[in-house]
Amino acid sequence: LQRHLPGVGLFYAVKSLAESAVLRILHSEGAGFDLASAGEVARVQSLGIPPRQCIHTHPIKSDREIRAALRYGCTTFVVDNAFEIQKFVRYRHRVGLILRVGFRNPQARVDLARKFGCDIADVPELLVHAHRLGLHIKGLSFHVGSQCPTPGAHVSAIDAAAELLRDAVPSGAAPMSLLDIGGGFPVAYDGDEEDNERLLAEFCAPLRAAIDALPEGIEIIAEPGRCLSAPAVVLVATVIGKAERAGRVWYYLDEGVYGAFSGQIYDGAEYPLTFFGAPCVDNAVIAGPTCDSIDVVRDGIHIPDLGLGEVVVARCMGAYTAASATDFNSLERAGWVVQDDEGLAAQSRSGVSLPS
Repeated sequence: LQRHLPGVGLFYAVKSLAESAVLRILHSEGAGFDLASAGEVARVQSLGIPPRQCIHTHPIKSDREIRAALRYGCTTFVVDNAFEIQKFVRYRHRVGLILRVGFRNPQARVDLARKFGCDIADVPELLVHAHRLGLHIKGLSFHVGSQCPTPGAHVSAIDAAAELLRDAVPSGAAPMSLLDIGGGFPVAYDGDEEDNERLLAEFCAPLRAAIDALPEGIEIIAEPGRCLSAPAVVLVATVIGKAERAGRVWYYLDEGVYGAFSGQIYDGAEYPLTFFGAPCVDNAVIAGPTCDSIDVVRDGIHIPDLGLGEVVVARCMGAYTAASATDFNSLERAGWVVQDDEGLAAQSRSGVSLPS
């Protein structure tokens, strides 16, 4: 991503996958961090990540959340309306604000502008409002949605932001010097590392051209999440049950949509599954372990006949999977095993022991 967006500061969206090992690795690679809660603040603080490498991008925050970030030392916050701007009056000598503009994108898997971002026509008035309150709006941001299939929405938003950065600054206010182009960079769920590299290259080329046309002196940052975290995780699940129902074979895994496959419900993702053996069962069902009938991972597929204890592997399981997993039925969540340059090591929430 650094190669395809040269000169753009990358602030990893911690919400996509907040595992400590991931944050440490990204910190070592020079990434910044995009935070959205006091919990995420505490996570990066516990790892010794300097606050100057972090921004707080949630457009709506309680005063408690603001104070937690300030105590840590994070002083850059995103706002998107007059009520939110007002919250920072008491901290006006300590903060720099970024105004988030909403650009709808029906093509995105998740259209985030439905919930956040001011109307582009309201930007001048909000900038004047902040200036009158003694608050510095240092730049603009947008997020055109998650898992964007094409770069068109990003390019249009960058072009619109360029006009605002040039023309919307109130008289007497300091010029804006930053543009946050958000996230939404796509990942090839059904591809491999080379496919993702190619996808990023094609997606980012028009963005680079739009960025090059921005006024001089504008710092550009982005909030990548999914495109970094999704390919980083492989799920290993086990068949714990099997049944024949109405002429179809059902296989029950120890992971389902209330667990690591939760992204199928919340995120519209379909994770690539790998089975071992020759396919011989038609119209099979892969179900999760809970007692809820919605807990179905895949329906109507042609797969090998799986025995109890056999393994099913799911790839591209890093983004918004563990983040949205639940404790439904009080089932234990999947454990983590971290693979680094020195091999495999048990890591994180459960005491996973690896077979030799």
